[in-house]
Amino acid sequence: MQEIDFSQARREGKGFVFPGEFEVTAMGDAQADLKARVPQILADLGLHVLHETVRHKHSREGKFLSVTVSFRCDTREQYDAAHAALRADPDIRFTL
Repeated sequence: MQEIDFSQARREGKGFVFPGEFEVTAMGDAQADLKARVPQILADLGLHVLHETVRHKHSREGKFLSVTVSFRCDTREQYDAAHAALRADPDIRFTL
């Protein structure tokens, strides 16, 4: 796989800028209390969760739930760790 060069985007002020405020959406089982678990997983990593931004949406048939929350992090590694920790939860199918 070819490595992607983001240096031009950084010079032009595009892409991720750290430290910063980011949004993540986790989707999973509607019965798993993800509205509380997603922010808690992020907080357990030491990230500053913006609790007032938490929102959720049920799937058409109600089997799944998406939870979106904003958080602050200082580095790309923290951002990647947030996604990894959410994906490690057995009730979360994927993150965006």
